[in-house]
Amino acid sequence: MKKHLFPLFLLLSGATINAQQDFFALVGKDTPSIIFNDFRAFDATNGTSGEKIFTSDSSAKVFSQSGKGSVTEDKNTYNNSQAITMATLAYDASGNNLVYMPMFSSNIYILNTKTREINLIENNVARVTSCDINSHITRMTTGYDGNIYAINNAGTQFLKISRNGNQYVVSDLGIIRDDVSNGKNSFTTIETGFGGDMVADADNNFYVFATSGNVFKVSTKELKAKFIGRISGIPENYSVNGSAVNSKGNVVIASAKGAALYEVDLKTLKAGEIGGEKNLHIYDLASKYFANDRAVSNIISANLDIYPTRVDEGVINIQVNDRSVKGDIRMEVFDMSGKNVLKLNLRVKDGLLNQQVDLKNLVSGAYLINITDESGKIVLNKKILVTE
Repeated sequence: MKKHLFPLFLLLSGATINAQQDFFALVGKDTPSIIFNDFRAFDATNGTSGEKIFTSDSSAKVFSQSGKGSVTEDKNTYNNSQAITMATLAYDASGNNLVYMPMFSSNIYILNTKTREINLIENNVARVTSCDINSHITRMTTGYDGNIYAINNAGTQFLKISRNGNQYVVSDLGIIRDDVSNGKNSFTTIETGFGGDMVADADNNFYVFATSGNVFKVSTKELKAKFIGRISGIPENYSVNGSAVNSKGNVVIASAKGAALYEVDLKTLKAGEIGGEKNLHIYDLASKYFANDRAVSNIISANLDIYPTRVDEGVINIQVNDRSVKGDIRMEVFDMSGKNVLKLNLRVKDGLLNQQVDLKNLVSGAYLINITDESGKIVLNKKILVTE
């Protein structure tokens, strides 16, 4: 069993080395109008740019899913992988892919951050026209279930982009309507609810950050958007165009108008300015992190915990900081049919344990983890989602 166990410092050092490999920005040119410049890695802790992944001048290798072959796109149209009008970006950590849509197009592009190859997903589900601002897809993020979600300006299309084998499937989940409590802060009105970006939480809810600074919580079950407040601590004319959860569990917001980045506490909606580059025109942000998830914290304060709950790198971490826990603890992993797929005994010394456990032999899916103490009492029960 020792081959499954790794010290925690390897996780932390790896997180430092890859600090710019899980947060990305869609950046525009320094102009008043929206003109795409590049997708780049971004260090959200200090507000500085990293490697440019793909630019408006890059050589684009585009493969059509429906055509099953390479395509040459017309760069003078809105339907191409380097269209000047871009406002959406999501990061699929399981495939190291950036997912995006040109603002005036129904095309969906899957850009591999390693090979720089692009998969074009043509579809008839996304109904986008250049002259209808209500139809423009301006918000996109990865959901906790691993699928990509996108919402148009007016909330009349809530898209899910999922993978079935090697094929991507696009479906329309329906129309998102205002919660009755929203009043004047309508999700479907241009002055209060349009544009911006969105993030996901560990319960697969979504938070839409409108350009106005208003924040709405979108329930996938009820297809309603509930106004939860307005961001405080940002300039009055600040345009919120990008949002993504950082490694601390807070939301980083950015503006297309060349303003500073801000870090927002999702519970209080209070914002604080982030140092670093001040004049970037950022149209969208994307990361692998989720709100309300233990995966977003490198500093563990709970007495007993397992993290992350969405496992996209094949490992989980067991944390104990409780002197009342003595001897061995037992970890058991069950699939959703109740079958026990993994058992481990872990030694707690002086109430402390920091242990990484390899789950790479588990197929993608949901699992339940039980941890029992030496008396057989269950001390922790937690659900995780393993993705490839």
